[in-house]
Amino acid sequence: MSSRTNPTVAVLMGGPSAEREVSLNTGRACAAALREHGYTNVIEVDAGPDLCTVLGDLAPDAVLNCLHGRWGEDGCVQGILEWLKIPYTHSGVLASAVAMDKQRSKDIFRAAGLPVVDSIIVSAQRVRGGHVMTPPYVVKPNNEGSSVGVYLVSEAANGPPQLDDDMPEMVMVEAFAPGRELTTTVIGDRALTVTDIITTGWYDYDAKYKEGGSRHVVPADIPQDIFELCLEYALRAHNALGCRGVSRTDFRWDEARGTAGLIILETNTQPGMTSTSLSPEQAQATGMSFPELCAWMVEDASCAR
Repeated sequence: MSSRTNPTVAVLMGGPSAEREVSLNTGRACAAALREHGYTNVIEVDAGPDLCTVLGDLAPDAVLNCLHGRWGEDGCVQGILEWLKIPYTHSGVLASAVAMDKQRSKDIFRAAGLPVVDSIIVSAQRVRGGHVMTPPYVVKPNNEGSSVGVYLVSEAANGPPQLDDDMPEMVMVEAFAPGRELTTTVIGDRALTVTDIITTGWYDYDAKYKEGGSRHVVPADIPQDIFELCLEYALRAHNALGCRGVSRTDFRWDEARGTAGLIILETNTQPGMTSTSLSPEQAQATGMSFPELCAWMVEDASCAR
């Protein structure tokens, strides 16, 4: 980022994805945190079709990317920022694009010796027509986050899931991984801690973002070998994808299988930063306040990431 003593920071938020509302909450929270930390030139930008023009006119010293989902998290906006030569936060074009593609990121995890469950990419029409995998299994878009459009097909299901019409033409069908939901944030070259996410049901969109939807135990009360393995796997996943800045890797852990029961679900290159979000909680638990975390991201901003 520019060495100016009072830099202009544009906080990108909103955008056209299915995660627009969460992104707006993230962006507003981060902008407020930056101001609290002492940044006085913080401009909130709701990303629209005129984003190139808006950023060109603003000419900020850095962009704090708070967009979630497609266009903001999949390499598209990162490409715009590279073209405009504006330093930005989080991962670059390639890592963002690959991490957002769940199947391709799994291929990279496998090549790096990281554990994942079996999955296939098939048409939504075929999924509606009959079981393409022995239940239980999960159906999800291959390139969305925040559990958007996720269907859990149980062993007791009478038939295949009737996917909504707005599901993409091609979807991922993934073997269901039983167990506890764990997650670890990486900041730079350091894995922070492990959170155990406790819900009464499936960890869906509401569980993630509605007050009371889930309970976070941080640090997780799990065996030390599993705890350390989460830290190791998260950092290895971050590096295998080529991530920069902050990322968060989600796991499932089947206690009955010990270390063999720990698998990676996915790595998020732009983890949420709302009041119920996991990464700020983990930063706080390891001694970094939310304003300090936001300031770290801005100070880490660069091009060619």
